Amino acid sequence: MFLVNRLEKLVSRVRARQPVPLRLRLWSGQSYELGPDPTVTITVPKASALRYFVAPDLMTLGEAYVEGHIDFDGPLQEAFRVGERFARVAGGSKLAPLKQAVRHTKTRDRKAIEYHYDVSNDFYALFLDPEMVYSCAYFKREDDSLEVAQTQKLDHILTKLMLRPGERLLDIGCGWGALIFRAVEKFGARAVGITLSQNQHDYVREKIRAKGLADRCEVRLQDYRDVPEEGGYDKVASVGMFEHVGRKNLVLYFGRIRALLKDGGLALNHGITSIDPDSRAVGMGAGDFIGRYVFPHGELPHIGLVLREMSAGGLEATDVESLRLHYARTTEFWASRLEAAAERARAIVGEKRYRIWAVYLAGCAHGFAQNWMNIYQVLACKQGRAGMNPLPLTRDYMYRSA
Repeated sequence: MFLVNRLEKLVSRVRARQPVPLRLRLWSGQSYELGPDPTVTITVPKASALRYFVAPDLMTLGEAYVEGHIDFDGPLQEAFRVGERFARVAGGSKLAPLKQAVRHTKTRDRKAIEYHYDVSNDFYALFLDPEMVYSCAYFKREDDSLEVAQTQKLDHILTKLMLRPGERLLDIGCGWGALIFRAVEKFGARAVGITLSQNQHDYVREKIRAKGLADRCEVRLQDYRDVPEEGGYDKVASVGMFEHVGRKNLVLYFGRIRALLKDGGLALNHGITSIDPDSRAVGMGAGDFIGRYVFPHGELPHIGLVLREMSAGGLEATDVESLRLHYARTTEFWASRLEAAAERARAIVGEKRYRIWAVYLAGCAHGFAQNWMNIYQVLACKQGRAGMNPLPLTRDYMYRSA
């Protein structure tokens, strides 16, 4: 009865502050509407689940859904938007408290990668494009499909890098290999991809064999700290990987990229960043949810910190491009595709894992659209002799094929 009374006070407070189009339906049959014309209904099957509504934020609501203590009726992305509005009106803050940086060892990073990426290749195939590109797409037109936009992203990266036939490319965190295959097949390069995911490694190795590219393409199960060929690469790309590096390791990370590049070599870092100058995580419990259920030990640096540490690591930043709105659209595609394939997803990874990824992707689509976080491509150069930089004076070269 105590929790019911707390809930009734909360409902009254939300209605008075800013009504939310949400209905709460209790196990007893009683329901509460927090605003007119509810678009989402949350079902609370037992009294103990009311504890998640005492001080609701995105962590508590997400946990309640993932662990099966509540359910909802309504489109997934609408449910997230309504849940976020409910949490915000109930008193949540946007930015999380400043936390100590996580210690990133090779073993800890490998286990974190295994947790996120070694779920199931078949599961990821349900919502990714046919080339299995698990990073922000690049939309040139409003009506671009996800498949077209992902190919455009690959070409955008390789064009920025001025990749030439015969050059050697290293892809740090190569995923399921789309970038290295594009580099070899369209740009005529030789490519090495590294990953800490066994599933990804095995998938890419088999695809290299099937494509007959073993003489020009290689995949390794390897940490970026262990790549041996110093000065052995003309170009280095890192796409959707440095979120796992850790703030304290950024200088080491960029310094390692510099060491692997030839003099005058180019690197492109593509990754999610915090919007907070102090590199705080997303607040209202969203960052806590991601850390617990999605990306263990992940850390998002602010773009200012990225540029500072890149410079400290010996690389000259030459171009910075925000893709925030592109990632909002990308994750909206992914969330919609996963929701449409919910039955098959549950059969592959189970109910809990499906719910984790469903909430995460819907939250990313909302969060990027609302500027809770950003994503940047930063192009950088390793200078050799004084002033050595191979880039043209303008950015025109990046868009000649547009």
